[in-house]
Amino acid sequence: MDIKVSERLNGIGEYYFSQKLREIEELNKQGKKIINLGIGSPDLPPHPDVIKVLQEESAKSNVHAYQSYKGSPVLRNAIAAFYKTWYGVDVNADTDVLPLIGSKEGIMHICMTYLNNGDKALIPNPGYPTYSSAVKLAGGTCKEYALTGENNWEPDFEALGNTDLSKVKLMWINYPEMPTGKQASVELFEKVVAFGRKHNILICHDNPYSFILNEQPISILSVAGAKEVALELNSLSKASNMAGWRVGMMVGAKERIEEVLRFKSNMDSGMFLPVQLAAAKALSLDKEWYDQLNAVYSERRELVYRLLDLLQCEYDKSQVGMFVWAKIPSSQKDGFALSDEVLYNKNVFITPGGIFGSNGNGYIRISLCAKKEVLEEALERIMASPNSSQKGA
Repeated sequence: MDIKVSERLNGIGEYYFSQKLREIEELNKQGKKIINLGIGSPDLPPHPDVIKVLQEESAKSNVHAYQSYKGSPVLRNAIAAFYKTWYGVDVNADTDVLPLIGSKEGIMHICMTYLNNGDKALIPNPGYPTYSSAVKLAGGTCKEYALTGENNWEPDFEALGNTDLSKVKLMWINYPEMPTGKQASVELFEKVVAFGRKHNILICHDNPYSFILNEQPISILSVAGAKEVALELNSLSKASNMAGWRVGMMVGAKERIEEVLRFKSNMDSGMFLPVQLAAAKALSLDKEWYDQLNAVYSERRELVYRLLDLLQCEYDKSQVGMFVWAKIPSSQKDGFALSDEVLYNKNVFITPGGIFGSNGNGYIRISLCAKKEVLEEALERIMASPNSSQKGA
């Protein structure tokens, strides 16, 4: 049979990490025992009370039916309370909140809701690759905007405003920014909101990292007038250690929530109720939870700094999030070359910055989602001379 894939998959390759994990699997079969410092998948468990809620609720006989497309009122109210407590943002739990089966899925929902063939979306370079993939799958066209260290990893709004924005409907932003770790600020969000209003562009802010090694979590919706021009995605994957649970949220104006729901309600049939109730518990946790989590990440980050020093990389200690973004030494061709050198010679995988866009070619990214002992072993391997046998290799 000659079955052809749809044209919408043209130009959409397999996700980089999907390919690389297969390569690492093959190296492990050869006995290499690769240390993977590439992916931001939390290795720590959720709070015990969150797991307890899931266990107790799952044992009940009346929780296994289809659920509301808009999510449980318990979860929506927890999201509203979370936004008020941590971001100082008032949202209506009945109209301004939409629980998601993962915020990554929400990226696709937004693109499918608003983009027609020929429409454009502004995509950060470097930035999360899913933004561009979702835009293309929805039939839209990507228009990159540059983020550079020289401009403190912020958009150059003046330069961007001088380009042709006539077909641009969406702008994807992500602060704290992944992969660069650039922190959010009220001043930056005010500029973004003003830009969106001036050019009639819907701002889509992806905000999963605001609690990781960051003392000042901020929502774009805290800026005056933001709800008129912005949607925000958030997630329990990172700050609640619930990546595999697939729980996210979208917050914004009632009209936008209703528009996205028209698409989403045709894509899934709601989320398992015990997961929603456990997520509500996770959202109610106090500062002690985040302080304990960040104490672990802070200790790990110090080891990553030492590893980067060995690789002669430069990094900014003001960055936040669960990764460290670093500039490679001038002796290296690009981040891909350094990543491969470390992988094949030291049996340690680090992410080349170029997978996030051309402006990331001179960088690498290291995840903090590895235990202290694993990071110490990676340090030993990096320090080992090229001809010495590596522990665990």
